Amino acid sequence: MECFWTGLDSLRKHKDKTLSCHTSVWMFPIYGMAACLTPICNKLKNRNALLRGGVYAFFIYMAEYTSGVLLKKYGACPWDYSKAKLNYKGVVRLDYAPAWFLAGLFFEKVLNRN
Repeated sequence: MECFWTGLDSLRKHKDKTLSCHTSVWMFPIYGMAACLTPICNKLKNRNALLRGGVYAFFIYMAEYTSGVLLKKYGACPWDYSKAKLNYKGVVRLDYAPAWFLAGLFFEKVLNRN
């Protein structure tokens, strides 16, 4: 998912039709934390998609913020949103809310495959 996102960004920013991506090993455990959404998915399974996606986006933002602040403290944060208009402390972007909303619903499908 990270490679797909950064590949699309390379197309947008640099007109790179190869969709070259750039990521960090730190992103594997960060995205892996999506598995922690499983109990929440189970509790929300009979709710509407707007509520579920909103809750997932909230928890994804919390994970992104917490991991970003922690990694930044040690000079290891692989992203820097400080130049984006709607950033908070350079580690989260409020304009990514729709992406996190959809990512949460995607994670829900992956986590509840059985």
